[in-house]
Amino acid sequence: MYPHVDNAAHNIDACTQENTPTGTEPLSEQDKKQAAIRAAQAAADAVREAQAALVEEGRLLFKKSWIFIRGVPSMKFLPPEGPVEIAFAGRSNVGKSSLINALVNKKGLARTSNTPGRTQELNYFVPDGYSGENGDLPPLALVDMPGYGFAEAPKAQVDAWTRLVFDYLRGRTTLKRVYVLIDARHGIKKNDAEVLDLLDKAAVSYQIVLTKIDKIKPAGVPRLLEETHKLTYKRAACFPGIIATSSEKGVGLDELRAAIARLIKEAR
Repeated sequence: MYPHVDNAAHNIDACTQENTPTGTEPLSEQDKKQAAIRAAQAAADAVREAQAALVEEGRLLFKKSWIFIRGVPSMKFLPPEGPVEIAFAGRSNVGKSSLINALVNKKGLARTSNTPGRTQELNYFVPDGYSGENGDLPPLALVDMPGYGFAEAPKAQVDAWTRLVFDYLRGRTTLKRVYVLIDARHGIKKNDAEVLDLLDKAAVSYQIVLTKIDKIKPAGVPRLLEETHKLTYKRAACFPGIIATSSEKGVGLDELRAAIARLIKEAR
């Protein structure tokens, strides 16, 4: 997963060998255990260093000024494929716009709507300062998908939303991850499960992001994470690991930025 981490077993052997005096008896069991502990510690240190490096890459990426470039009502209006795309999906009022704004440190970039299904477009955001021409593309595009909450939306609107989203998910090779936002106060609801089914069917990698985690008592967070894990770990396209966030308190933003930075790195 991270540089040098996969070498833990090699490090154990190396530690064992370098601590074995030439021409003497092999190491005792106690010495072997100590060597294994040192190697495990070295591997853990490598993981921490790699994660710290990703956090810094994420910080620098989102430190830039971000801009809105277009709304996409249908596939023919999609921008040309180029940079890595990361999409955000979630129910209306889940805090999707607030999370995007907090990620890029820019209030008002992604706009909110209190009406489920009101915004029926894919909204694209990129870091400023790139022409968009070949050779001068941004490293990343964030895609704000239409909020769902179908109870108040006409069937024709629901069908149009489903068609647009499914076509986008199936036809966008630069889309590397969809972050599905779940309100920590409510957990995974029926509408959320339907969207997860859609993502599984489209075979698009997605990961669960809990929003408004600050609204949950700290003692209840482990149980919430466990319940969410049980509902998602067997899903075909669900990436393991749940990111708990709060746009208001800044919780989990570094972790989410680091995860996005890692996706960019893997796509190179």
